[in-house]
Amino acid sequence: MISCLERMLAPLANKLGNQRHLQAISNGMMMSLALIVVGSIFLIIANPPINLDIVDLNTSNIFMKMMIGWKQWAVANYNTITIPYTMTMGLIGLVTAFGVSYSLAESYKMKSAINGIIAMCVFLMISAPVTDGQLSMTYLGADGLFVALIVGLLSVEICRIVGHKIVFTFPESVPTAVTNFVNSLLPLAANIIILYGLNLILIAITSKALPELIMSLLTPAISSVDNIWAYMAIFAFSNILWLFGINGSSIIFPIVFVLGLTNSGINAELVNAGKGPTQIMNLQMYRYAVLGGGGNTLGLVLLMCFSRVKHLKSIGRLSVVPGICGINEPVIFGGPIVLNPILAIPFVVMPCISIGLGFIVQKVGLVSMGYIIDPSFTPFFAQGFLSALDFRNIIFMFILLAISVAVYYPFFKVYERSLIEKEGIEG
Repeated sequence: MISCLERMLAPLANKLGNQRHLQAISNGMMMSLALIVVGSIFLIIANPPINLDIVDLNTSNIFMKMMIGWKQWAVANYNTITIPYTMTMGLIGLVTAFGVSYSLAESYKMKSAINGIIAMCVFLMISAPVTDGQLSMTYLGADGLFVALIVGLLSVEICRIVGHKIVFTFPESVPTAVTNFVNSLLPLAANIIILYGLNLILIAITSKALPELIMSLLTPAISSVDNIWAYMAIFAFSNILWLFGINGSSIIFPIVFVLGLTNSGINAELVNAGKGPTQIMNLQMYRYAVLGGGGNTLGLVLLMCFSRVKHLKSIGRLSVVPGICGINEPVIFGGPIVLNPILAIPFVVMPCISIGLGFIVQKVGLVSMGYIIDPSFTPFFAQGFLSALDFRNIIFMFILLAISVAVYYPFFKVYERSLIEKEGIEG
């Protein structure tokens, strides 16, 4: 099976991997990997795995007292704790705009730093409008990532065209910094006129800036996903968006999470009345779909931890704890899974498998239907218990993890081999 997949997918992966612009996207995103990992850690600290609404605040259990104290401290200081997250993951779009343009300019033997700064400035103009003296951060993070890729690539191409046509030369006595300054004026002006100008035209026509317009167009026009097939489809749609660097989870989240909350609430009322829960599409189903993060990548993370490729092994080991808590941006952008035709297949398919199996085990009664609203960013095994106070659900989630490892394994081995051949790594 691995050999067959290698014959089918490796040539495509190699062709795409050698494409200049795709390489720039991959290398540019790698620059932000440290921000993603560190930001994720602070997000976990700010969201302790305990729900104060369903625990006894006067308990004598020492462990529970510690957890309650942590939660109360986190709630009281949430804004302060999450500042490192806001200034790392919250700026991932801005950093990516710089990184992608820097990498592409470097491949063209252009001034990398200058191109990166130009792209970053133009991205800010488009994605962070100033209102009443305040800079909007809505699209500086993952929601603005697609725009960051566009700006990062186009800005370099504009600079390349303008810089090739018009170049000022000075005597050797003139400092290099002065020469670079003069030759960056026209490319910067051209980028502002073209890219920011197009953004202003879009605002005039649609009343929406480019980032807002893209997100509004991508939001699925699905009024109801309260059935298994629509639920699978919407998560497949979300993960396809992730493959292009678009935060698909943020687009579908309002739909699926509200559905999960509503149905879990209905189940809770039934349980409170002494009846059995009836709503299968509850919040527990959402947890199955994002086990380890979008794409159910926790199985992939475990495989990466033992990879022969140092870069994959490092990312895998860094991603274990965030992955257990459902945060997997380090893998998506560091693997990368974005624009990766090999890992794209299990990334889209595995959540559908989890949803299908989750539906079946709840339908036949092997696992209790979810009726408790568990805290976000709780380790998956804790979520498995808290959602219905059923230990069988923990076992089922570990089974899903094992299936994730099995589904990702052949594709991971093909990808690993392609990296080994490309980099000349000895086994």
